[in-house]
Amino acid sequence: MLEGLYSAASGMEAQQQQFDAISNDMANMDTPGYQSTIVGFHDLLYSNGGYGSNVATGAGSAAAVVGRDQTQGELQTTGQPLDVALQGEGFIEVRRFDGSTGLTRNGRLQLNANRQLTTQEGMLVQPPVTIPAGVPLNQVSIASDGTISTAGKQVGKISLVDVPAPDGLVADGDSVFSATAASGAIRPAKNAALQQGALEASNVDLGAEMAKMETAQQEYAMGSQA
Repeated sequence: MLEGLYSAASGMEAQQQQFDAISNDMANMDTPGYQSTIVGFHDLLYSNGGYGSNVATGAGSAAAVVGRDQTQGELQTTGQPLDVALQGEGFIEVRRFDGSTGLTRNGRLQLNANRQLTTQEGMLVQPPVTIPAGVPLNQVSIASDGTISTAGKQVGKISLVDVPAPDGLVADGDSVFSATAASGAIRPAKNAALQQGALEASNVDLGAEMAKMETAQQEYAMGSQA
């Protein structure tokens, strides 16, 4: 009996993790470059039913974030000169406020008070790029390889990078990720390009998320009645 309760409880906890992932995905449907979460389930250890029993009892299931759906999001034209849509595999390298390195696909960029290129949250694009004073934004040109020019003169270059195993990245919020031992070290991206004046839309599929939510609710309800 206790084994059955443990199994139901672990199953409900797994579905709660699924709920959380779905809710986060749906909340980020309008976040440029956001990639939906992939949640996988696995069986917990089996144990014998007790002394003299040959019946193996399952301990339920557990959820684990497997990674991110790396399907390319739709490119949406904005006409904003500092917006860049990332195409292909890769990330824009940024520097967090604590000095550490972050990776993002959110190409909605802006200038800070020092006319340095930053994310909407204020994290500096790497390496630092400063747009000269007096240069209108409509005279800023960003090439597909990240090279930034004004009046035909190069003023900087956005670093496009990737990692050997993107599923090993850790999400830190604000669509920024950290490299880990599981992801491998950050390296220059070979298959990434930027499109100026556009943004990559989130690849969250609302219909698919609603279907997953309905399934998770049914599984959770079954567990609560066990």
